[in-house]
Amino acid sequence: MLNAIRKINLKTAGIMAIVFYLLTILLHILVLTGILPYQWVNGGRSESLAAQLPLSVSNMLIAVAGLLFTLFASRIIRNNGKKVITVICWVFVALWTVGFFQQLLGTVFEKTAVALLLLVGVIAHLRMAVEER
Repeated sequence: MLNAIRKINLKTAGIMAIVFYLLTILLHILVLTGILPYQWVNGGRSESLAAQLPLSVSNMLIAVAGLLFTLFASRIIRNNGKKVITVICWVFVALWTVGFFQQLLGTVFEKTAVALLLLVGVIAHLRMAVEER
């Protein structure tokens, strides 16, 4: 299976991850502006937009950090932190895999759109994690 993942070009995986993070940020902007109902995210557990606000803001900050990290992990920006990048990639693979399964337990929107988005994130980060540095 890892050989199949390695067939994905590293830059392609980087672009996939960048799209993943940008769409994640866009999703939370749409929720915070009221274009998407806040009941569609967080498993529908947020009681109000005010309750959803800190969750969406923290998710956007994580996405920005992940986006910046992706630039190094996919070698779009050259770097020397080989072991550190590999470890962080595996942490992201674990987080986004758990997130994927959580979305399958959520709202219809989460089961469809958000789960698919997270699957792209898992594949992209898995490819960056198995890169031989």
